[in-house]
Amino acid sequence: MNQSHPIIIGETNTQFIDGDRSARYPKREEYVDSGIMFLNGESINRGTINKEAVNFITEQKYRDIKKGRIARNDILLTTRGNGIGDAAFVTTNDKGLINAQMLILRADNKDIYAKYLFYYITSNSLQNYILNFASGSAQRQIPIRDLKKIPIYLPKAQAQRNIAAILSAYDELIDNNQRRIALLEKMVEEIYREWFVRLRFPGHEKAKIVKGMPEQWRFDEASNFFNLAKGISYAAEELTDDTGHMPFINLKSFNRGGGYREDGLKYYSGQHKPEQVVYQNDVVMAVTDMTQDRAVIGQVARIPALGEKGAVISLDTVKLIPKNVHKTFLYAYMRYSGFANFIKEFANGANVLHLKPDLILQQKIMIPPIPLQNEFAQIVEPLYAEADMLGKANIQLGKMRAMLLPRLISGKLSVEHLNIQFPSGMEEAINT
Repeated sequence: MNQSHPIIIGETNTQFIDGDRSARYPKREEYVDSGIMFLNGESINRGTINKEAVNFITEQKYRDIKKGRIARNDILLTTRGNGIGDAAFVTTNDKGLINAQMLILRADNKDIYAKYLFYYITSNSLQNYILNFASGSAQRQIPIRDLKKIPIYLPKAQAQRNIAAILSAYDELIDNNQRRIALLEKMVEEIYREWFVRLRFPGHEKAKIVKGMPEQWRFDEASNFFNLAKGISYAAEELTDDTGHMPFINLKSFNRGGGYREDGLKYYSGQHKPEQVVYQNDVVMAVTDMTQDRAVIGQVARIPALGEKGAVISLDTVKLIPKNVHKTFLYAYMRYSGFANFIKEFANGANVLHLKPDLILQQKIMIPPIPLQNEFAQIVEPLYAEADMLGKANIQLGKMRAMLLPRLISGKLSVEHLNIQFPSGMEEAINT
């Protein structure tokens, strides 16, 4: 095929398969601890399926639902909800189903190399193109009929394969860094649990325990330890990819289970108040959620270095402003104490869950003395600093990959006659 002229993806052999919306659709109470994956938009993270964030259904329920079954080399696209436009590439033969918030793109490899199509769909230009079709007030969605209008450039098969191999190398570097970040965060969590859950903190041998709590620790309303600042209400047209504007923190900035998600950062071109700006190491909490399993609401993220101007927070989040508590300890407490799992049950709503910020401040929390908080911070902050450095490297790798993709697709960088190999371990996962 001639790569200089786009074709309409709906005119190729690519299949568009949506999730089941019938009466057989599994309800929340039908989820089980292990079994067949039942995927929603929050199950997608950095272009892959995050198995720690999926729900599971029984084999019998899987047999009852015939529509939306995933297969190896499928591309999963979120068409409504928090992560609208997010995509993942399926690399295993594990059984799974998508819910009604998602869509499967299944490419015919004679026309389109599946991994190439995945990178094409996730490119910045195509993401903006796709999001232009999104409509709806409470919950935006993208109709299949509009997705079928997407124009796609198709170089020759070998060029598609080489392009995918080059971009996969960037992904492998990003994944390696992400695994290192996860290890660092796990180290912080273990230190927190050792000190403040198991109560084996420095000097615990001499501590006097009164009613299950060390003496001099405080158990009081959260309002005694921090205040809240609400984010800004915004319009879709105020979000942009133009880095000349303020970085924007919204629901897509949170990983499922907490922590900052660096991919997909947008920028805000509208007006804001000083109290709606956050800086490096500030703590933010999600107070809105579009997932009925409450995967994000109540979770916290720690802001990385986003420039001297800081970042603007959306109305879906609140900033936690410490008083009488160390900021690093406050983040660890909110992340690892179980507070998020407790507070999320106060959220309510039909299509969109909302958590009233005042309810956060009314909850009682247990806080150790400031000297112990400071000692904890001195130990874990270097770990956070290393994780921030790796996160910043991932952002740069992502930008480099994004800039490289249009040049590869356009043919400005010719790769058709190059002998390029996939990174170790990836070749067998793609088109086999």
